[in-house]
Amino acid sequence: MHPAVTQPADARSAPADPAADDRGRDRRLVAGIATTVGSRAVGAVVPLLLLPLTHRYLGTELFSLWQAVTALTAMAAFADLGLGNGLMTKLADTQARGETAQARRYVSTAYLTLAGAAVAACAALWIGALAVPWTSVFNLPSAELVPTARSMTLVCLTVFILNVPMSLVIRVQYGVQQVARANTWQLAGSLLCLPLTLAAVALDAAPVTLVAAVVIGPLLGNAVNSLWFYIRRMPELAPSLRCVERAAARELLRLGGMFLLLTAALTVATNADPLIVAQTRGLADVAVFAVAARLIAQLGLLMSMVSAAAWPAHGEALAHGRVAWIRRRTRRMTLVAATAVGLPSIVVALVGGQPLAALMGMTQAPDRWLLAGLGAWWMVLAVASPWFMVQNAAGVVRPQLVAWAAYLVLAVPLKWWGAGALGMAAVPWLGAAVALVTVFPAALLGYRQVLARAGPAVQAQRVAA
Repeated sequence: MHPAVTQPADARSAPADPAADDRGRDRRLVAGIATTVGSRAVGAVVPLLLLPLTHRYLGTELFSLWQAVTALTAMAAFADLGLGNGLMTKLADTQARGETAQARRYVSTAYLTLAGAAVAACAALWIGALAVPWTSVFNLPSAELVPTARSMTLVCLTVFILNVPMSLVIRVQYGVQQVARANTWQLAGSLLCLPLTLAAVALDAAPVTLVAAVVIGPLLGNAVNSLWFYIRRMPELAPSLRCVERAAARELLRLGGMFLLLTAALTVATNADPLIVAQTRGLADVAVFAVAARLIAQLGLLMSMVSAAAWPAHGEALAHGRVAWIRRRTRRMTLVAATAVGLPSIVVALVGGQPLAALMGMTQAPDRWLLAGLGAWWMVLAVASPWFMVQNAAGVVRPQLVAWAAYLVLAVPLKWWGAGALGMAAVPWLGAAVALVTVFPAALLGYRQVLARAGPAVQAQRVAA
């Protein structure tokens, strides 16, 4: 079942003034997108500001060890088991219906599920740390570094694990269309790392303490945000053991599992290319490819974040049958996505890779065909992103899974052949071509099907009511 489509809002939850409701949704949408861009920009800049400071303080050996530990948290996309996206989708629907009690059941169940998983993971981490061969795991040059490696790993991973349930407040705020507030709190958490790190340096703290100061900001920000939101802002959604429900758990795990599989497919699709280049062209070409890919990817990832910020608003609009509003906003977002990714990509391709190579100190520069191909790949994904966002808002995930599975089956061997026969510049071009015949149709057709069901279903439910 796709709740936002097949179980529409009833007459009691329909807005009294649809035009005013649309204007309010527009204001929330614009504020959410603006703060998303701002918070993500700061979130990207703060680590860059801290890198030279932490490198000088820790030294090359300990800094490299810390970076290796940090790489272990690359599973962040999977850590919440897809429950965050599932909860956000459910809350957008329950908010549109005015079903606060059901919303609280979803929130309480999600918190209990992830909190239980976090406690179990932390226990396993701390118990298992005694048996881990740290020298082999991090290829340590000396056994003297084992205590530091163990402590850094425990601190980083414990903070990361605890932040999984704690960050649910962000998904809840997104779900009830308080996106701007959620982004403001995320911004505060990112900025908190700066004074904490400076204080650790000023106090000549131990390396592990410095690392803790760098990574704990988002966790503290989410903790304070949770207290403010559930005590002051929306206590009616505060998690409670009395509101935990087995049926809600089944719904969240079913939908969350679909989102988890989708996230896994997307992660492989967007991160496999450097591995293909490494296997077919050698490590020398990987550095060139990876630097160029990282640059162009920022444009596409930004559009993905913007789509996520718009997700709950479209979920509410679907529940109210505001199909015309969804069409207008999706067309506008598609145009913005095409412009925001297309124009900079064209400029980068025309300028060429020499400035980038000079900036990075690389002897080999990415050629224009590689840069243009990367731009084409992200252009396809950026244009499809608003259409997929509407499907996500409706809880429609299966068509996306099928499309991305088909993409991987076709694209990986084709890229492997192309990289060896035509060069690494062929990899993104082949990816874009395969996406056009697998992912792009699924995005457009799925979007149209969701809208085709939404309007008539809402009208039928209101007549029955």
